[in-house]
Amino acid sequence: MKEKQLNELLYQALETEMGGVEIYTTALRCVENEDLQEEWEEYLDQTRNHVRIVQDTMVTMGLDPREETPGRKVVRHIGESLVKAMEMALESGEPGAAQLVACEAVSLAETKDHLNWHLIGEAAKKLTGENAKALKAAHEEIEDEEDEHLYHTKGWTRELWIESLGMKAVLPPPEEVKDVKTAIGAARAEQARAQMG
Repeated sequence: MKEKQLNELLYQALETEMGGVEIYTTALRCVENEDLQEEWEEYLDQTRNHVRIVQDTMVTMGLDPREETPGRKVVRHIGESLVKAMEMALESGEPGAAQLVACEAVSLAETKDHLNWHLIGEAAKKLTGENAKALKAAHEEIEDEEDEHLYHTKGWTRELWIESLGMKAVLPPPEEVKDVKTAIGAARAEQARAQMG
């Protein structure tokens, strides 16, 4: 295991979670659908908890959560750009536009977040000792929530786009109804949408 790169992953994971708080806070200003609003309020609370878990894990591993790295700066820039995109959509005043941009922003952010946690889980399998315990505990606490954040938001994004095109959308999306937490489940939910509409 390359310790320096593992540390970089954790710094980026922390920055992703911190950016996620800002992204969800902004997305909630864009949301129009009440079910989606309720879901994102829950995800915002969970993401705030994820920030705390990553910080605690880093401290346990002897890392300073305030340390800057080049990769962390890039992750921050991407998060700030997603927030700016939502703010631009809000300024346009076009009904539904900001909600669609918010869905896409959340989906993009959650894609990085999901990758981070997958990699943390893989690293935890290879490590031993206290660092392994710390990573495994964090991964076990967060992984299912990250799966839900990604797959449910992708479903919302697809269905709200379908609705904006004037076609029949399935709202809430099948991923939400079926409480999907895997890629296979998400694919099955998307295929099942025809029977749900």
